[in-house]
Amino acid sequence: MSKKPLEGIKVADFTWVWTGPTSTKVLADFGATVLRIESKVRPDVWRIQPPFKDDVPGPNRGAVFNSQNTSKMSCSVNLGLPKGKEIARKFIAWADVVADNYAGGAMERMGLGYEALKELKPDIIMLSSSLMGQTGPWHNSPGYGDQLTAVSGISHISGWPDRIPGEVGFYTDYIAPRFNALSLVAALDYRRRTGKGQYLDIAQHQGSLQFVSPLLLDYEVNNRIAGRIGNRDPHASPHGNWTCKGVDRWCAVAVFTDEEWQAFCRVIGEPEWTKEPRFSTLEGRKENEDELEALVTAYTIDRVDQDVMDKMQAAGVPAGIVNSPEDHMENDPQLLNRELFQWRDHPELGQYRPPRQPCILSKTPCEIERAPLYGEHNEYAFKEILGMTDDEIAELVIEGVIQ
Repeated sequence: MSKKPLEGIKVADFTWVWTGPTSTKVLADFGATVLRIESKVRPDVWRIQPPFKDDVPGPNRGAVFNSQNTSKMSCSVNLGLPKGKEIARKFIAWADVVADNYAGGAMERMGLGYEALKELKPDIIMLSSSLMGQTGPWHNSPGYGDQLTAVSGISHISGWPDRIPGEVGFYTDYIAPRFNALSLVAALDYRRRTGKGQYLDIAQHQGSLQFVSPLLLDYEVNNRIAGRIGNRDPHASPHGNWTCKGVDRWCAVAVFTDEEWQAFCRVIGEPEWTKEPRFSTLEGRKENEDELEALVTAYTIDRVDQDVMDKMQAAGVPAGIVNSPEDHMENDPQLLNRELFQWRDHPELGQYRPPRQPCILSKTPCEIERAPLYGEHNEYAFKEILGMTDDEIAELVIEGVIQ
């Protein structure tokens, strides 16, 4: 097998929850040696939260953790103790990259800020991916993607006009890792060319604003504040998810142009209502959208979602079934063909299917490995990386430094 593109790169990974681990997963899956530095005092949220395999709780049984931490190693260190911080500094001296996603200033308060790490290793690359960045009045705000999704304005535009802002989960946690991974690879390339490391202070909030930038521009030039419009779109009609035959089956259809409208009408058999002047233009369809949506539903409700999608797509109308988790894992022919989810053996889960990276590199393919058990690589980390003896390790275990 070809050498992986990031083989030889060493990462001291202090990240937890979602954004940070998803960022370092990119490096690990493409060959970097990523060592998670974990603690029982403050365990990763997704080690102790469901869903769990067979609904049996356990630090190695969480679905999210085992999906987002593939190809990594794990060691256990109590960073709350002075000797724990000293061990952390030794791992940092070994590493090329240090990554954290704590609240702004957290690493510095532990004596592990960038200025201190530069003294330890001048060419170190450090990524800090906090909610708000390391500066500014909100820089030390702790929290999760759920609240940042609201702060970033995504919740404000999610839902229906006559209801409160919709809950769309930790949406921003899917955005920030792309900026983080790209910045880390750029920093590694810069160090390769110059021999210099650098500090990457990435505010997840600011990255998330890129996803609402058209609405920000609309406010800037038109003083218009975007609101909630459900599944509708100001430039398309019909536009939404349509009920199909079966239990909780849907198909998304979006008609933007006159050509797409004419093709849509042909697909549904050109019933008489499609010839009415009030539906002949986008403006007319928008004015009569409630009735139009009821008519579209009358067509889709007795038809299989896959059939609706296939016919619409064949006619040039944008359409797609609304996939469930079962569809993703078992039925989606595109995902199955590209083998996004790959079977791996796990000591506690048995066989499970974590996702690989969505890109396939023709010259340097990668093979993902399962996620690590808690502290699974303690012996390798403390003996092979740090060169400790059995007696030194035993003493640290007794003192609660190694957990």
